[in-house]
Amino acid sequence: MSPLTLSTAFSPRSSQLHPRCLHFLSHSLPIFYKFKSPHSFCPKSQNRPIFLVRNCASITAKPSSQFRKKSADSEQDEKLRSLRELFSKPGIGIDAYIIPSQDAHQSEFIAECYMRRAYISGFTGSAGTAVVTKDKAALWTDGRYFLQAEKQLSSNWILMRAGNYGVPTTSEWLNDVLAPGCRIGIDPFLFSSDAAEELKEAIAKKNHELVYLYDLNLVDEIWKESRPEPPRKPIRVHELTYAGLDVSSKLSSLRSELIDAGCSAIVVSMLDEVSWLLNLRGNDVPNSPVMYAYLIVEIDGAKLFIDDSKVSPEVMDHLKNAGIELRPYESILAEIKNLAAKGAHLWLDTSSVNAAIVNTYEAACDQYSGSLDNKRKNKSEAYGVANGQSGVPTGVYKISPILLAKAVKNQAELEGMRNSHLRDAAALAQFWSWLEEEILKGVLLTEVDVADKLLQFRSMQAGFLDTSFDTISASGANGAIIHYKPNPDSCSIVDVKKMFLLDSGAQYIDGTTDITRTVHFGEPTPRQKECFTRVLQGHIALDQAVFPENTPGFVLDAFARSFLWKIGLDYRHGTGHGVGAALNVHEGPQSISFRFGNMTPLQKGMIVSNEPGYYEDHAFGIRIENLLCVKEMDTPNRFGGIGYLGFEKLTFVPIQNELVELSLLSTAEIDWLNDYHSEVWEKVSPLLDGSARQWLWDNTRPLAKQ
Repeated sequence: MSPLTLSTAFSPRSSQLHPRCLHFLSHSLPIFYKFKSPHSFCPKSQNRPIFLVRNCASITAKPSSQFRKKSADSEQDEKLRSLRELFSKPGIGIDAYIIPSQDAHQSEFIAECYMRRAYISGFTGSAGTAVVTKDKAALWTDGRYFLQAEKQLSSNWILMRAGNYGVPTTSEWLNDVLAPGCRIGIDPFLFSSDAAEELKEAIAKKNHELVYLYDLNLVDEIWKESRPEPPRKPIRVHELTYAGLDVSSKLSSLRSELIDAGCSAIVVSMLDEVSWLLNLRGNDVPNSPVMYAYLIVEIDGAKLFIDDSKVSPEVMDHLKNAGIELRPYESILAEIKNLAAKGAHLWLDTSSVNAAIVNTYEAACDQYSGSLDNKRKNKSEAYGVANGQSGVPTGVYKISPILLAKAVKNQAELEGMRNSHLRDAAALAQFWSWLEEEILKGVLLTEVDVADKLLQFRSMQAGFLDTSFDTISASGANGAIIHYKPNPDSCSIVDVKKMFLLDSGAQYIDGTTDITRTVHFGEPTPRQKECFTRVLQGHIALDQAVFPENTPGFVLDAFARSFLWKIGLDYRHGTGHGVGAALNVHEGPQSISFRFGNMTPLQKGMIVSNEPGYYEDHAFGIRIENLLCVKEMDTPNRFGGIGYLGFEKLTFVPIQNELVELSLLSTAEIDWLNDYHSEVWEKVSPLLDGSARQWLWDNTRPLAKQ
């Protein structure tokens, strides 16, 4: 899955840079990323049915889809009108409202009941921020979603193409369109503390006030009865066979870090961090095996804030054995106040913990200590506190230690990832064999038909649970929409004369997969072959990279782009994202991206994607994606006395030879492709029989330099 465009979070409370994977040009989009442009932006023109009368003899009209578009526009008009009516209600009194994509845990994938930005705007991409004033509505999204947003937004909305030269940030836009001294409302549960602080500082330039609306979310107020219920699906224990480390050991390591930092407690709010630390998995969020919960870990205990209807007797025993108590999900703020009353030194990762929690704790610190200075105590000042307790509540602002611990996989997690990828490869071989046969027979298949069939093949594999994201099944021009999602009512037929891009992944009990292949069922054009081959060359270059320890991912990004750059081409997304082990398909802190703010070094045991691409608007899209594991390399030298790292492949599915322009490849690059296909055959063929095995054989034959 194409990587989210990563940025680096800077905490206003600390000199630390926060390379938090999920505080990026992200699912919600940076409110503050700077772009300047001479271009102006205005609402798109209204799409109305047009009737042309010529000599009273003929009438032509736009198709029925345009009438549906007008109906959608009317519905969006009503939502915006209802939202704006709330601005002047007692206790609210705002001039603008910001609706991000996140839930209260800064998740990329969220439950349907929290898809507020999608509900108010009609734009369903995973990344975006909506801003509504009394007379304007604008939506920011990044390059992966420009084409999708153009299609989905009604004429009531201004599309802000974040990342394009000159596009203002949300705060810049608000400062421009609002008169000085306005009140801008947010739901503080939906913003990380850092994001809220940055927004507050940015709008203060025009004397605007940031208003935290703790007690109600305005979108929920107009969503009313049609809003889906919160998820209440049962959670399960993630077996030690796959986790590799028991909960008690993980908690012991975490508590050691708390003591070293002079802390007595930590708030864990990222859902994958809670799941990883407690060896639990859930079903609350599509594509991600996590559950909605907060966790507070103290030196002598821990509390899990969750809807207890999700907790089975087996899970309850699992938690009791680790010394974890249950509390209602909604009681998190009350417990935060209790920690302050006890004089806790609370570890808060302000790049991920929401503003409601952080502000509640800081307010409680003021109440119990009477001193604003005490709540900003840094690590060095806290060292002298026995067990992190002094009677004076203090906030210690640091990146969550669980983030890196989760990213560096242990041997059991790596083995699960290897095994699940081989089963996934077998399912994909069966799928591609079926699809090529159907295409050759002239069967008409839609993009949705294809995605559904792939799900069917995957579901037959041992340990399959779910997809790891919505399958991107894209024929022709739809492939240029980087995160395209086919809709049964409007998707295309898979055309034998066009390129076809398939980006998909699965959640298995022992691992998470993510793979993209681009194919052509007919005769590709020379342009398509050249673009594909240059993407392949970038993929090979990154796969073969050897680099010193402590190298951050951005250093490697140019390896994947350089062959496209040589002919003036590029792509609008990062080259690689971290991947969880039987967890989220996107995780941090590591990444491989052109955005150089993330200084997190790649480390042995981390998993990243390798997915360069090229997208020609309204024509075709190309992406080639494998997952890689960072490993130690045995180099003949160790300059500076440090080790060197490289990559181990996890993905083993053929890359279509017919799209390769051999004249562009070096002998070494052809050898790489042949060696890769040899390895694919060796690892995957024992899992196949019949036509799928024959397909794998046919598509792993070696190429010869012409």
